[in-house]
Amino acid sequence: MKKRDFLKNAAIVTTGATLFPSCAIKPTQSNGRIRTAHIGVGGMGMEDLKSIASHSMVDITALCDVDSTALAVAHQMFPNAKVYADYRKLLTELNDKIDAVIVSTPDHTHAPASLKAMEMGKAVYCQKPLTHHVSEARAMRKMAKDKRLITQMGIQVHSFYDYKLATMLIQDGIIGKVSCVRAWSPKNWGYDGEIPEGSDPIPATLDWNLWLGTAPQRPYKAEVYHPGNWRKLIDYGCGTLGDMGVHIFDTPYNALALDVPRTITNNCRKPNGFGFPENNVVTYEFPGTKYTTDTLKWVWYDGPGAPAKHEDLVLPNGDMLHDQGAMFIGEKGRFFLPHFMKLPQLIVDGQYKNIDADIARMKLGEPVRDYTSEGNKHYHQFIDSCLGKDTCSAPFSYAARLTETILLGVIAGYFPNQTLHWDNASAKFSEEEANQYLDSAYRSF
Repeated sequence: MKKRDFLKNAAIVTTGATLFPSCAIKPTQSNGRIRTAHIGVGGMGMEDLKSIASHSMVDITALCDVDSTALAVAHQMFPNAKVYADYRKLLTELNDKIDAVIVSTPDHTHAPASLKAMEMGKAVYCQKPLTHHVSEARAMRKMAKDKRLITQMGIQVHSFYDYKLATMLIQDGIIGKVSCVRAWSPKNWGYDGEIPEGSDPIPATLDWNLWLGTAPQRPYKAEVYHPGNWRKLIDYGCGTLGDMGVHIFDTPYNALALDVPRTITNNCRKPNGFGFPENNVVTYEFPGTKYTTDTLKWVWYDGPGAPAKHEDLVLPNGDMLHDQGAMFIGEKGRFFLPHFMKLPQLIVDGQYKNIDADIARMKLGEPVRDYTSEGNKHYHQFIDSCLGKDTCSAPFSYAARLTETILLGVIAGYFPNQTLHWDNASAKFSEEEANQYLDSAYRSF
């Protein structure tokens, strides 16, 4: 499918908080079991594969990767699965033999692979960030709604105890209406260096054309793109904001019932046309909700040294700030949510205050401090939803709005220190020069 052909026929939808119901997969399609196809099985794809496979009602039916080494490892684990290098061939050949598709590729392939699977009526679990471009996020949200598909974005901590607890407490008014959120990660998925020149021999184990997929043609350079470093580069990833930002934004965004922002400003270096800035300070202004003041200010810090010092981030007793996390600033105090596997902390008048553990236990049960037991919950929720036994908590109706918010901050990096104004209804910036970054042409491959 050509992206522009799809977007031409897809009406622009406005974002909102409504979650649309999905239809379970009919048991007659797969004898009551869910047959899964996995696109991308190296790195995070391997973790996704193992977690999906841990559900007792899953049959791993197909495996796909452009790297034959990663594919061979996965195939040893699931020798009955069919193997492919090209996800298009997998979907075409196995159309009636699979029920759900798990997309765990670099960001630039999330939408092309997911949209093709969704066009065929498949349930889709797609890793975060949902898409590489805002236009793709809107398209995926619309298709999921129109086809009533079961969908889930891979933000596993969304289903962890600590984050569900934080959401409950904020919505219960533990610090009153929230006026500001500050969130941060010191990870460096940016690149301020020179654009690499020349080319290196393509490894025999890598199909470089399929790895590039819809992205622009580039010569292969060892240790620049695959594996791993693609997150730093504008043609393939979304920087630190698109990686850790999705995880750390998720709980405040969900708890405060936010939509997309009205304005975005990124304090960063000038664009270099190749890599994302290594340090970003992104300031958003959101319309108010029932859990916030009339407007909400959101400040994101990333890169080495993040976050910048600020009185909102000072902890009691001289405690050190956790290296990643979010701070809610409300009418009645502050609420600190470290990332990750740490319980949130309430701060009032410069002192820690106890959180009513009995209320938390009554609603959520005992605190869980074990990643092993928490790690599969989000995946199993997706499979159980396919079976008609549960409902996904991060469907594309939600994930597309969160991803759009993230990507607007990424786009603001092309216009350092300039405030961009976003119109939700038209899905356009007031600043016309910024609209070119909402989309990009797909390369035929």
